[in-house]
Amino acid sequence: MHKSTLLACVILSLFTVTCSFSQFESSVKVGAEVLLEEHLYELEGKRVGLVMNPTARVKGSHMLDTLLASDVNVTALFAPEHGFRGDVGAGEKIEDGVDQATGLPVFSLYGETKKPTPEMLEKVDLLLFDMQDVGGRFYTYNVTLGNIISAAAPQDVPVWVLDRPNPAGGELISGWMMQKEHQSFVGRYPIPMVHGMTLGELAKMMVAEQWIKNANEAEVKVIPMKGWERSMRWRQTGLQWIPPSPNLPTFEHGFVYLGTVLFEGVNISEGRGTSDPFLKIGAPGTKLNSGHIARLRRSFSGINVERISFTPQAIPGKARHPDFEDERCHGVEIQITDPTRFDPVLFGTTLLAVMLDATPEAELNDFVQKLSGIDKKMLLDQLQEKTYLENWEKTRKEFGKQRSPYLLY
Repeated sequence: MHKSTLLACVILSLFTVTCSFSQFESSVKVGAEVLLEEHLYELEGKRVGLVMNPTARVKGSHMLDTLLASDVNVTALFAPEHGFRGDVGAGEKIEDGVDQATGLPVFSLYGETKKPTPEMLEKVDLLLFDMQDVGGRFYTYNVTLGNIISAAAPQDVPVWVLDRPNPAGGELISGWMMQKEHQSFVGRYPIPMVHGMTLGELAKMMVAEQWIKNANEAEVKVIPMKGWERSMRWRQTGLQWIPPSPNLPTFEHGFVYLGTVLFEGVNISEGRGTSDPFLKIGAPGTKLNSGHIARLRRSFSGINVERISFTPQAIPGKARHPDFEDERCHGVEIQITDPTRFDPVLFGTTLLAVMLDATPEAELNDFVQKLSGIDKKMLLDQLQEKTYLENWEKTRKEFGKQRSPYLLY
């Protein structure tokens, strides 16, 4: 083949790949985009409240700005954990206030009350809920959604859920089922640690299954996505990752978090106070050997584990007082090479067993029960006897059947 012809073929091939990628990038339309294209007229004449955070974006623009520019009468903002603007650290109390950019009132859903009061709801005729979830039961946005629906129902305020992808995909179901005695704001519903559902699907399920108060009175409308498939991990959606909280700066952090979140219930650092929370795990007294690392590498593909040392430090807005602040910790750094090839909950649980073995002073605290959903003694027993996989498989089958009527994709 002539060189010029070959060059032309290469350029054409690259152009084709680029075009295909460009089309793939826009293949998923989130519920917010569908709302703007198909349902905006339904908001005319209504006082609209927004339950959102910085992830509520379409093509780079925040929904608050887009709706105001479209002359939608936005009358109130509601702030979940981390705040409406996403500048509040994990677990930090949020106060009512005023949004400086717009002058609109901001009502806290993560302070003295975690649900809207009747007085707050007097300002709205309809609520739009739009937040990016990470796919874990312990991520508080699903409980906030339930609280919103429950509080709005007796006030005759409809709730519209603008659906977004589950970053971990819609097929992965993993981890322990929540036991009733360990329910809390980081795990209220009887679902597995990783449920494989979108928040729109969960909204339908929590109403139909009567998991929330006032379910019979609730008026919930889900604006579904277009183009999303259950097999997709986040990278395959082509959507930009907007951190759903300060300590999950990338999809990789959010994906591994689904398993390494368990370290929030152990006196071992989960990496807060470093550049890679949930990807760096360790403690001052941890002594890993080559066998520990070999076990992790041998057991999982799509992920790499390296021994490291790190020193957690206070980071405003991310880690005010991290565990082992200014102390040298020894542990592992996790690097993802292919998120489709491993289960992050299984990895996190295996890593927990390894780190407990390598850290003589390590102890589980009661918070691990709220995260895992089971008693900490039972958790330790299952780790030692390696019986949790049987438990998870039973949960996967039973919950997979139970959730089936509520799936939208």
